[in-house]
Amino acid sequence: MRPLRYSINVTLDGCVDHLAGIPDPQTHAHAAEQIARADALLFGRTVYRMMEDAWRPPASDGRPAWMQPFAQTIDAAKKYVVSSTLGSVDWNAELITGNLRAEVESLKAMPGDGLYTAGVTLATTLAGWKLIDEYTFVVHPRLAGHGPRLFEGLRDPLDLELVDRVSFASGVTAETYVPKR
Repeated sequence: MRPLRYSINVTLDGCVDHLAGIPDPQTHAHAAEQIARADALLFGRTVYRMMEDAWRPPASDGRPAWMQPFAQTIDAAKKYVVSSTLGSVDWNAELITGNLRAEVESLKAMPGDGLYTAGVTLATTLAGWKLIDEYTFVVHPRLAGHGPRLFEGLRDPLDLELVDRVSFASGVTAETYVPKR
């Protein structure tokens, strides 16, 4: 069974707006490493479109050299996209429109190194079903004062255990947790 890993950038006040973080070479390298640990990515429609607009060539071609490993990793990755409104997807992607829980359980049951997911809405649903095996919060030392917050609407608390912490020169920390079982 392959694990489902979740990662997201978050400010100290809980904002997960993708523009609220502080991008730098170390955090981009870390993100590329996170994605490379997975056999496939699992995105909701919003994150898929956002990633496609930013990282699918030729959009990523003009990015700084330190962003290119992330761009190349996400471009090459197999992607599963959860959506009831998209008619089709491409960019190495397959559309998931059926029973989401059953589809994710089926993807996790396949042999391999793991799945990676990101975003807010899909992650809240998957966390509520206890399908996420690892959470990485990339914490930016900033107060955004706005934006969407993590796991709003999660019905039951989910207790986590810290298993790793990496600090970057920028003051950003990546904290990895697993659910207490």
